[in-house]
Amino acid sequence: MTDPISVLLADDQELFRSGVAVIVDAQDGMSVVGAAGDGLEAVRLVDDLAPDVVLMDIRMPHMDGVEATRQIFLPERVRRRAKPVRVLVLTTFNLDDRAATAIRYGASGFLLKDTTPVMLRDAIRTVHSGNAVLAPPDLTALMDNHFRAPVPTPESYLALTDKERDVFTAAARGMSNAEIAATVYASESTVKTHIGAILRKLGLRDRVQIVVFAYEHGLMPPRPAVP
Repeated sequence: MTDPISVLLADDQELFRSGVAVIVDAQDGMSVVGAAGDGLEAVRLVDDLAPDVVLMDIRMPHMDGVEATRQIFLPERVRRRAKPVRVLVLTTFNLDDRAATAIRYGASGFLLKDTTPVMLRDAIRTVHSGNAVLAPPDLTALMDNHFRAPVPTPESYLALTDKERDVFTAAARGMSNAEIAATVYASESTVKTHIGAILRKLGLRDRVQIVVFAYEHGLMPPRPAVP
C-alpha cells in the first residue's frame, strides 16, 4: 500500500490553516503532518518532519514564505533529505511577483487562496509527482516580468546533446511529454528519459525549474507566431 502524501501547512492565519487541514485530511491518500504559523517554524518543521508537500503562504511574520522556500532548498538541507520536498505557494494575488521569486528558489508553482478543494487536491498530487502547478501562459507572464538581464550560459547546458536541447526547448515552452514527443519525433518514454537526463545534468529539481533556467540564462525560445 502506498504511503499517504504528507502535507505541511504554513500560514499565519489559524482559521485558514484549520480549514485547509480539514480539506486535505478528507482526501484519499493525503495527511496533514504539521502546521506552522510563520516561515521560521515552517523551515524547522520541514527539517523535522520531512513532508512530501508544503503549502506555503507568501506573507507571514518573522520570515515570509519566499525566504522560507529559499532556506528549504538550500543545498545543504536538500542533501540531508531521503526524499524530495515540494513547495506549493499560496497567494492572494494572481501573478504575484513574490510567487515568481519563490519559484526561482524551488517552489513548484502557486495557487490562489480562494481555490476550490478539488483544485487544491489535484495541485498537491501534481507537485508530489514532480510536475508544476502553473499554466504555461501564467508561468511565462511571471518570468517575463521577473527577469531582466540573463546570466551567461553554464557549461552544464553546453554538455547537453542536440536531442536533449530540443527537448529542453520544448519543455521550456511548457509542453507536455506527449506534445514534446510529437515535436521531436520520439516516444513519450524516450522524452521522459531525456527530461530526467536534463534535470540531472543541469542540477534541477523539476520541470518548472527548466523554465526558470531558460529565462535566467536567456535560453527561452521565442513564442510561435500567431497566424
